[in-house]
Amino acid sequence: MTSPIQLYEALTSAPDDKTRARIIAEAFERMEERYPEVKDLATRTALSETELRLQKEIEITRKEIVEAEGRLRKEIAEVEGRLRLEIEQVRQEIAEVEGRLRLEIEQVRQEIAEVEGRLRLEIEQVRREIGETEGRLRLEIEQVRTGIAESRASIVRWVVSLLAGQTVVLIAALFAIAGR
Repeated sequence: MTSPIQLYEALTSAPDDKTRARIIAEAFERMEERYPEVKDLATRTALSETELRLQKEIEITRKEIVEAEGRLRKEIAEVEGRLRLEIEQVRQEIAEVEGRLRLEIEQVRQEIAEVEGRLRLEIEQVRREIGETEGRLRLEIEQVRTGIAESRASIVRWVVSLLAGQTVVLIAALFAIAGR
């Protein structure tokens, strides 16, 4: 039963009070299903009050958000400032280290040039010494060769004298043997 007319017809055609009471109870049940209790229904005044309260809360929340954004922006600006200072300090440190390294590199280059110069001088000195030693050795070789040649000539003269002396002795001995 959905309409009041159908309810009326059901009540007038009901044979007894018990049936009428059941029809009325079913009608109340359907009505409660369709319409909740009045205490659960919001009134226009309550809705307006709730709307105003929510608007105030929204406004407070918006202010809090704006304040939080302001604080965050301030903190971000402070952090950015500190980071910029730190970056600048790191850049200065890098520049100082770079300058020290350049000086050290230049000193190492100078030391290398000095060592290179000393080594060239030493190499030249060793070459001169080798040349001088080579010249002395050639002179000594020449002197040895001359000495050997003189010794040969001396030995040859001695051997020739010895042979000549032995020849004279042999000839004398032969004459002595022959003269006897």
